[in-house]
Amino acid sequence: MSFLSANLEAFTQSLEQVDAALAGQCPIDKKTDELLRFALSIKARSAPCVRKHYRGSVNAGASAQEIAYVFALTMREAAGADDCWTHSVIGDLVESETAEGCGSCG
Repeated sequence: MSFLSANLEAFTQSLEQVDAALAGQCPIDKKTDELLRFALSIKARSAPCVRKHYRGSVNAGASAQEIAYVFALTMREAAGADDCWTHSVIGDLVESETAEGCGSCG
């Protein structure tokens, strides 16, 4: 039993209901769903979820090239977002720099 299940059972049951609702309404194929979850897991820095959705992607028919593309795309978007965010944060410090059109967003 997980820590949350042991201490906040109503919360974990609610998450299970959300999962069931999402599964029942998924308008995309299983491979695409797993690849999206893989990318989101990378961004969330959840090692167990990365492993789960990597395996899920493979089991749903994703090729190594497709998984590598999603992995690279996730890293690229993160780098661009970090760059744009930083420009936005320091934009008021450096008048010539703005977050608009920072050129790094993929």
